Amino acid sequence: MNNWLTISHISKNYMTEKEEIEAIKDITLEIKKGDIVSIVGSSGCGKSSFLSILAGIQKETSGSFQFQKKEPVIGYMLQSDCLFPWLTVYENALLGLKIRKQDTEEKRQYVKDLFQKYHLEEFMNKHPNELSGGMKQRVG
Repeated sequence: MNNWLTISHISKNYMTEKEEIEAIKDITLEIKKGDIVSIVGSSGCGKSSFLSILAGIQKETSGSFQFQKKEPVIGYMLQSDCLFPWLTVYENALLGLKIRKQDTEEKRQYVKDLFQKYHLEEFMNKHPNELSGGMKQRVG
């Protein structure tokens, strides 16, 4: 398989009290390593739902996708920063690792390296309300 990501007939429906809403309909796509992909569309067309499925945050209604590697590095910034105000920004950054039970010293060091890369190391022990909006986005 030469594809970094293969997406086959992904669909996502949401149920409301009154009806079923089709957010994503039958997306099929192959992405090779090094490809640059943009997801563009009007508000409410399913862009965030699609990315949430690929990041493992939501489950697709039908279809499937497969990354070339078992644990791909994929992430995206939600529209709001979604940081927990009672945790430090470092603790917020570790939350995904803790949930997945992958909180190792090696991965903690990687997170610290990311803080340094994005010029946030001096804010690691601050709480989200002590950061500017742009800094919160970088932490997110």
